[in-house]
Amino acid sequence: MEQKMNAVGWFEIPVTDMNRAKNFYEAVFELKLTHNKLGDNFEMAWFPFKEAQGSSGSLVLNKEWYKPSAEGVLIYFTSPSGNLNNELSKVETSGGKILTQKKLISEEYGFMAIFTDTEGNRIALHSKK
Repeated sequence: MEQKMNAVGWFEIPVTDMNRAKNFYEAVFELKLTHNKLGDNFEMAWFPFKEAQGSSGSLVLNKEWYKPSAEGVLIYFTSPSGNLNNELSKVETSGGKILTQKKLISEEYGFMAIFTDTEGNRIALHSKK
């Protein structure tokens, strides 16, 4: 069967402090998240979305359903600049911690790095260069 869509359709990153997390992701990726209060104990900050390859997602604050973790699913963000060193250089100045510096996956697949965000989530970056 021919694949007609990407495997991931949406992602949600748990946070404990929405403003801190929103500021971190906006600084590292140089983008604007849309903050939405969806009830007394439920907030989301949506990443920009375009009809294109890949998916969009959200930061989520809901203490009942979500808990940040460095041991759960690993999300790979595609480097918006095309070279993940650019985004990686903003991680620690924005409150995160680099766990794995840029390293080659393979000539075919490019490079990756791993960091923790301000909430303690383990996040990866990917770029071809």
